[in-house]
Amino acid sequence: MSKRRCIDYFAGAGGFTLGATDAGAEVVEAINHWPLAVKVHATNHPSVIHRCEDLTRFNPACLQDADGLVSSPACQGHARARGVASGAEGDTRWDASRATAWSVIDYAEVRRPRWVVVENVPDFRRWALFAPWLDALARLGYATRVQVCDAALWGVPQHRPRVIVTAMRGRREAPAVEPPRGVTLAPIGDVIWWDEGVWTPVATKVEATRARVARGRAAFGRRFVMPYNGSGSGLTGRSLDRPLGTVTAADRWAVVDGDHMRMLTVAELTAAMDFPVGYALPPRREDATKMLGNAIVRRVAAAAVRACLEAA
Repeated sequence: MSKRRCIDYFAGAGGFTLGATDAGAEVVEAINHWPLAVKVHATNHPSVIHRCEDLTRFNPACLQDADGLVSSPACQGHARARGVASGAEGDTRWDASRATAWSVIDYAEVRRPRWVVVENVPDFRRWALFAPWLDALARLGYATRVQVCDAALWGVPQHRPRVIVTAMRGRREAPAVEPPRGVTLAPIGDVIWWDEGVWTPVATKVEATRARVARGRAAFGRRFVMPYNGSGSGLTGRSLDRPLGTVTAADRWAVVDGDHMRMLTVAELTAAMDFPVGYALPPRREDATKMLGNAIVRRVAAAAVRACLEAA
């Protein structure tokens, strides 16, 4: 069996499939519970077999033979941005979301792939069951490595720290995911198209937004990016000469040009996520931003899969 065949769990928009393909792997099947995500993934990756399934209730025995698994389990139960004390005693609001990570263990137990790559938010490590989850992989014969990788270190115009877990069966250690040397941080200004989008006067916004714009203008000048909502990223604004903050499933980032502002376009968010120009996404903005915000950055996915292929 080729060590380059792999399965994509929680496939979503297709960041892992793009990255795995770049690394030289062949994604043979992709699974997600959301019909729209499955449709979008199939449109962009027609050679892959697609399944619309709840992976927490799915039997991986029915899948094709493959040597690897790439997976981005649900992050909503871990992200502190939601105000969730992840896994805290008595907190059951996000148990179902957190439980999706056990689908990786199910697959590893049933199919015994040589290598596994899992991506999630940094607070995944704070999950009350994270240590038992790693132990389950160890008991199945996998060496694991846990890292936090920031997409900006791969030259992507976005600071996006994410936990990457690599697991190798039958080895003493799992491979490290290393950013390329000599890469400079990419400015978000390079992927903003000023003639695009729907601009509205800053003067028409609520007082809190006008105040944030004023602070950003004082710090960065006429043009800059900022979180549109007060919760945002905790930043008043951000220079166009540095990477954007994390793209999230909830529409967050706006760009200001003098007395006018707008949200970043889907095309700009697509570029910030390192997806190719013209990548097919849902026509409804809310669906497109949700898929992009939940995706893994292509170059990071490629680096993780490549590390596993070289170690296998």
